[in-house]
Amino acid sequence: MSLRFHRNRRAGVIALGAVAALLSLTSCARSESRQAERTLKVCADPNNLPFSNRAQQGFENRIANLLAKELGARVEYTWWAQRRGFVRNTLNAELCDVVMGVPSSFDLALVSAPYYRSSYVFVTRRDRKFRVESFDDPALRTARIGVQLVGDDGANSPPVHALGARGIIGNLKGFTVYGDYSTPAPTAAIIDAVARGDVDVAVVWGPIAGYFAKLQGVPLTLTPVTPQIDVPFLPFVYDISLAVRRTDKPLKDSLDALLLRERPAIVRILDEYGVPRVESTRSRPPAVALEDLT
Repeated sequence: MSLRFHRNRRAGVIALGAVAALLSLTSCARSESRQAERTLKVCADPNNLPFSNRAQQGFENRIANLLAKELGARVEYTWWAQRRGFVRNTLNAELCDVVMGVPSSFDLALVSAPYYRSSYVFVTRRDRKFRVESFDDPALRTARIGVQLVGDDGANSPPVHALGARGIIGNLKGFTVYGDYSTPAPTAAIIDAVARGDVDVAVVWGPIAGYFAKLQGVPLTLTPVTPQIDVPFLPFVYDISLAVRRTDKPLKDSLDALLLRERPAIVRILDEYGVPRVESTRSRPPAVALEDLT
């Protein structure tokens, strides 16, 4: 009996030791798994709907989450207001690995394949029966026109250049792209002005116009600017890509593959946010619209 007791006790000690070892290994594995958890580090503006915000309600937030999920990763944000020096102070400072939504011809980073192509649009109230398609429309000479100003210094956007070249200056009302950060949707002001009747027509970057037009209490009409490129070479259409550091070609290649594979899901997101898209042309325009971010 004594021998059996000792044998049983020894077996019990061995079993307990095995369980402890197994628990230790499991704990280590979980710890290593947490340490090895992949992250897609994205730098984005915390208050820039419809693109992004801190609550992750923008379409670029949605697309980032989609890509991260397919990479088996989670999104980790560094929030930074999109002002002059944004890319220099975020991506190139290695605070993040990806910036969403840059022109495909952006020359300060390595860019992915485009995931959408949009245009500036004319925005009007549908009930006013006022519709223009071109900067050469005579109605623009007397209409109250809302235009976007780009940059901290209120630099001129492509529509302002086009109107100025035609001598249409005195009837413009400017709305800064950055807006007042104390409000939850700074870029909505120009669309609100159309809806209220404060301006007759506004010339707005497509994704901003499409998103905020859907939220108005009156129906608005969005008409893409034509032609897509004003002479001699002032573009109103832009291919939009992701940006990574120039040394991150493996990440760029992975993102390219995902953008192609997940294109139907990305299109659904863009449609949900009312992002207008236009067909590609042979010429790819330079990064004029977002030049202040460099």
